[in-house]
Amino acid sequence: QVQLVESGGGLVQPGGSLRLSCAPSESIFSINAMGWYRQAPGKQRDLVAAIGSGGELNYSDSVKGRFTISRDNAKNTLYLQMNSLKPEDTAVYYCKARLQPSYRDYYQIYWGQGTQVTVSS
Repeated sequence: QVQLVESGGGLVQPGGSLRLSCAPSESIFSINAMGWYRQAPGKQRDLVAAIGSGGELNYSDSVKGRFTISRDNAKNTLYLQMNSLKPEDTAVYYCKARLQPSYRDYYQIYWGQGTQVTVSS
């Protein structure tokens, strides 16, 4: 079963940087829309940044100018570069992708397991 595997989370001081990565656990046939979401304790899961199937970018207002989403199509890998981190960025970050595991499958939405990002103060 295909899974999205995330890496790069951890503990960082305010003003520091982290880079999150997300990629399928095995080879897949096709992938298009991808994005990052986050959920802080007691709060809803919200969009952080996304890349649409046509390459369009979308950022939440709270991270514009600090975070950068990118995609390596050759590696089917999604990245989130997070700079100037603030304590309020602390959350579990989730990768989301619309992918087709093989030619015989439908496109489906897949979610990563989530990775903890903690910005200490």
